[in-house]
Amino acid sequence: MALKIKSKIVGYKVVTKEDKKELKQSSNDDSFSDKQNPAVESMHENLARPEMLFGSTYKIKTPQSEHALYITVNDMILNMGTEHEERRPYEVFINSKNMEHFQWVLALTRVISAVFRKGGDACFLVEELKAVFDPKGGYFKKGGVFMPSLVAEIGCAIESHMKFIGMLKDHELDEHQKKLIAAKRKEFEEKNKLIEEDSGSDFPEKAQLCTKCQTKALVLMDGCMTCLNCGDSKCG
Repeated sequence: MALKIKSKIVGYKVVTKEDKKELKQSSNDDSFSDKQNPAVESMHENLARPEMLFGSTYKIKTPQSEHALYITVNDMILNMGTEHEERRPYEVFINSKNMEHFQWVLALTRVISAVFRKGGDACFLVEELKAVFDPKGGYFKKGGVFMPSLVAEIGCAIESHMKFIGMLKDHELDEHQKKLIAAKRKEFEEKNKLIEEDSGSDFPEKAQLCTKCQTKALVLMDGCMTCLNCGDSKCG
């Protein structure tokens, strides 16, 4: 069978008998290795659902509704009992007494579950959900963290689960940054003589919203807006 060469030839080599022997030996070694170490199984859409899945449930209580939402993420254990064992999300369910959002909540759970079962890196879902803004306005959850929408808080719950099973890493501040923020906070409180008692927040009551970590912890210090939660500063 003739082959048409469409690209420029940059080199060539004549295959000798020794090369053929080495190629055959390498092929036999690979076959033996495959038998000794079977392929690592990864998540894909044709993977059969087992009878039992391991899951976690997260509670969401917003000021926009008197009823809480309960988000359950079920995981599949892949390559159980081997060094390649890993836990990956398989499906998600959202339950609540409030039936106002039933249609879009049901649609959302089905789409997210389908993406989970498709395999690959599903971490992008977190950023997509957290970027949804409610045209009626968001709300502050306990601790002063701003949630732009209910969908965004669902994304935060899924993010917490992904961190729990090891799919996402929690980027914590190092010791130097923690000490710097603690010193800045102490300086700010002493200068303004603030006493935070029963405020429901870990940060000064008059703090503004930080656009980086979405926490109400941004204060003016030395003529520069500085976040007491993540350390972000407009002055660098």
